Amino acid sequence: MTFYPNDRIALFIDGANLFSTSKALDFDIDYRKLLDEFRKRGRLVRANYYTALLEHEDYTPLRPLVDWLNYNGFNVVTKPAKDYTDDSGRRRVKGDMDVEIAVDLLEMAPHLDHIVLFTGDGDFRAAVEACQRKGVRVTVVSSMKASPPMISDDLRRQADNFIDLADLQSLVGRAARPPRDDDDN
Repeated sequence: MTFYPNDRIALFIDGANLFSTSKALDFDIDYRKLLDEFRKRGRLVRANYYTALLEHEDYTPLRPLVDWLNYNGFNVVTKPAKDYTDDSGRRRVKGDMDVEIAVDLLEMAPHLDHIVLFTGDGDFRAAVEACQRKGVRVTVVSSMKASPPMISDDLRRQADNFIDLADLQSLVGRAARPPRDDDDN
């Protein structure tokens, strides 16, 4: 994986996809460490985090994370999630951010040397290819080591570089909370 010190780098993080991938690998992301790690790899221009939020909920577990990210160097892009009931009567939430991510990738590409895209979603293959045609290198971060693998084969093949999130765990993983006396083990 090739990063150059003078590269203008931007991170594009599909929040739901990164969350699922890190859970499949059984660790949590420390977003401060993640920013620090990619600041070491070039000139970090932007770090975008994309997520849908339930607007009508009194509390959502995402809110503290979104607030923290907003105050700590991330540009957080949100939209309201759609709450609906499926055919079998189960409550579902839909909050796809693919279009927002793809548009931002293409708009930012002329100002970047290197894009780091945190997703395994194969729907991004065409957007990655379009950025590459503009002369931007694209690294995709997801996982082949998760069970099941979280990366689309088409997206992995299209990317200039692929980083398995499992290989970043020691650099961007949050330290495990020590067990408390009252934990059931």
